[in-house]
Order: sequence, then structure tokens, then C-alpha cells
Amino acid sequence: MQPGNRKVILYIAMSLDGYIARPDGDISWLSVVEQEGEDYGYKSFTETVDTVIMGRKTYEKILSFGIEFPHKDKKVYVISRSRKGSDGNVEFSDNVDALLSNLKNTQGKNIYLDGGAELVNDMMQRDLLDEMIISVIPFMPGNGIRLFQEINKEHKLRLMDSQLFSSGLVQLHYLLESHA
Repeated sequence: MQPGNRKVILYIAMSLDGYIARPDGDISWLSVVEQEGEDYGYKSFTETVDTVIMGRKTYEKILSFGIEFPHKDKKVYVISRSRKGSDGNVEFSDNVDALLSNLKNTQGKNIYLDGGAELVNDMMQRDLLDEMIISVIPFMPGNGIRLFQEINKEHKLRLMDSQLFSSGLVQLHYLLESHA
């Protein structure tokens, strides 16, 4: 994509009652929709992006899985106030505004926002998201870490697509109207 045309897209799963994790960060309940051979469009989505942005807690959660880092083929930035520099997987940044301004003004594919809730809410508050693809899992943990907290401003969304899967997962693709 030409500079200025790159979109920041949130791709995330949440429970029907709006949580992305239990209070302790556990996300094992996501497995209720696991089906052999079904990735809910994740591979197709990741082919449209070349850059990933995530919060520090999300990054540390991924590392805790003890698997190979899943975004090795992408440029990955972790937004963190406490970590600087880079490690073998990512570059740390404490200024999401400057980072996005730079990324959106360079040629490349779309930008994948991989969570977590603090970063999503901060970016929503400052109108830094263009689209959201939210997979709603048919499960209600009852409490935990909410995807959307107090954003303190309204956002009008346009539904671009919705898909119902046999597992009961419903995937919703929204365009934030301020970016239409």
C-alpha cells in the first residue's frame, strides 16, 4: 500500500460478555471454539499485514506460552513505558502516536493491533484505530479483563462483514466511521 493508505486493524477475540481474559490473564477458555483445520480467517488476515503492534502484557503473555514467537515474519512493536530498545522478536516504543504516524506514512501492508485492553482503549480514545475484527466466543467467564473499558467518547461503527461459524463463534468486522 502507498504511504497514507495503511490501516490499523484490531483483530481480537472476546467472550460474549466482553472479556478478553480472566482476572489473572488466563485465556484458556478460548479453546471452546477450537476445531481442527479452522483458524477463523486468521491466516488470511495476517497475509494483509506486515506490522504488528501490541502492549507489553500481551507480549509477555505470548512469551509465556513457550512456543516460537508467532509474528517472526512481521515487524513487531511493543508499546511499553518500562522497556526500551529491542529483543530478538520486537522493538519497544513508548510513543504510539509517533510510531503510527511514521508507519502510516511509509509504504507497506496494514498494521495489526494484537491487544491488549489498555492499548486498545488508549488507541480508541485517540482515534488511532481504523477497523476492528472481533471474534465473539460463545462463553461467559463472568469477570476478567474487559476489551472495552471507559473510553469516554462515542464511536460510530459501520458493519463491514459478519460470519457465523459452526462452533458458535461470531466474527464481526467494523469500520470506525470517523475513518470512512
